[in-house]
Amino acid sequence: MPIVVDIDVMPARREMSVGELSDRVGITPANLAVLKNGRAKAVRFATLAALCEVLKCQPGDLLRWEAEDTAGE
Repeated sequence: MPIVVDIDVMPARREMSVGELSDRVGITPANLAVLKNGRAKAVRFATLAALCEVLKCQPGDLLRWEAEDTAGE
């Protein structure tokens, strides 16, 4: 998928554990792991906003676009 989630970078900069982040955002550690590992098919704007509020960052700090490999074409 061309959208990459970089959730592990910002908590590390804030010296915040995954457990603390999930508690403060209001999602389970399992759902945070799904986002962190790139297995999520979608993210709610409310969740993204909560992540940004807790981590004091912008959505672009957590999400980035990468071109898909087109070598097979």
